[in-house]
Amino acid sequence: MSTRRDKRASQNAPKKLEKTRDKKLWGRLEKIFQLFVDPKLLTFLAVFFVHIEIIMNLLIIHNVKYTEIDWRAYMQEVEGFLNGTLDYGKLRGDTGPLVYPAGFVYIYSLFYYMTSNGIDVRTGQYIFALLYIVLLVLVFRIYARTKKVPPYVLILIFCTSYRVHSIFVLRLFNDSVAMIFLFASLNAFLDDKWYWGSVLYSLAVSVKMNILLFSPALLIFYVCNLGFVRTIFHLAICATIQIILGLPFLINNPYTYICGAFNFGRVFEYKWTVNWRIIPQDLFLNPVFHITLLFLHLAAIAYFIPTWKTYMRCYAKLKLYGRELKLQMKKETEIETVDMSTVSQLFIAPLFVANFLGVMFSRSLHYQFYVWYYHTLPYIAWCTHYSVVTRIAILVVLELCWNVYPSTVWSSAALHGCHLMLLYGLHKNRVRYDKFDKMIKQ
Repeated sequence: MSTRRDKRASQNAPKKLEKTRDKKLWGRLEKIFQLFVDPKLLTFLAVFFVHIEIIMNLLIIHNVKYTEIDWRAYMQEVEGFLNGTLDYGKLRGDTGPLVYPAGFVYIYSLFYYMTSNGIDVRTGQYIFALLYIVLLVLVFRIYARTKKVPPYVLILIFCTSYRVHSIFVLRLFNDSVAMIFLFASLNAFLDDKWYWGSVLYSLAVSVKMNILLFSPALLIFYVCNLGFVRTIFHLAICATIQIILGLPFLINNPYTYICGAFNFGRVFEYKWTVNWRIIPQDLFLNPVFHITLLFLHLAAIAYFIPTWKTYMRCYAKLKLYGRELKLQMKKETEIETVDMSTVSQLFIAPLFVANFLGVMFSRSLHYQFYVWYYHTLPYIAWCTHYSVVTRIAILVVLELCWNVYPSTVWSSAALHGCHLMLLYGLHKNRVRYDKFDKMIKQ
């Protein structure tokens, strides 16, 4: 009997070994699959793709022809400052007068020296390649903290955009620098370093004013988390930084500095517009059209403010009670605990949506403006009720729209269509904040 058992065992051993190997193989494949789909594992994949991005940027620099657009004008503008001109109205380049705040002047003056008076463009490209890696790290850190979007989406979107890579290493636009300061400030806020967050946010505004599109949600964040008095103090920090940076120009000629650096009434050229090719030029330049867009923008902000207030109030309370808080509404919701990723989402979502609304109702979008909201689009798409396929389709169509040059009626219409779909998705997916209000009051 024992010999028969031994014989059967010897016959079954290879099968058991094969099953064990199959289980190990499937286990490894499952782990690899999880790296791409589990938001909690984003950090591991992000580190790998940051290294891929370093190689990709170097390949772009050495194999794709650089096209001059604004770099020479930037250098001419800061050269006037370096030569002693402090009247903002006299700082000009080939594209016209200087229209950015003082932070831009100091940063691009540094670039001026680092690139041999702006002549060594290749060095400038290397600098902006490094800046792009810094921005990616900051963005990936936010997504890793919020755990909102699966890693494969971020890799697919962030590493395949021709337009964004062009904005950084082939065009050297100042929009890139402004967004780096912005994402650095958001990281500081998430780390509860509010003073550093305010400083970095103000520095971002000092490079380009589009950063102010985040300000409605940020103001709500200040009030809900800090109270009225400390909110005034942080706003004073932001204002003081602007005054200090602009002081040489304010002393010389305050009128030309304020009107030049903070000109909200700039008239954009129709030939560069990406989003309003669907209307005739006369309407595009009509002040009534601009006022209508402003009204729609303010109305959209007013519509979302109650939700943002609830998000920020929940954020303040959940931060107060620690990393994991048992909700007091178990009978009314399926959520029983809230981890720190959910807490981070409550902070990030209003800021990203506020900026998106500003872009959506912008009087004109130029190609470099894509970077204003590009890295927030996956998060916004995942804040909607659409299926994964629809979300990715929206992101892909947006990328195609921004890569049509010059823009056409169809590309402009498709861009607005995607924006409207995202806006509708955000409307449908708003949290039922009356339940959260009950939780906060308890």
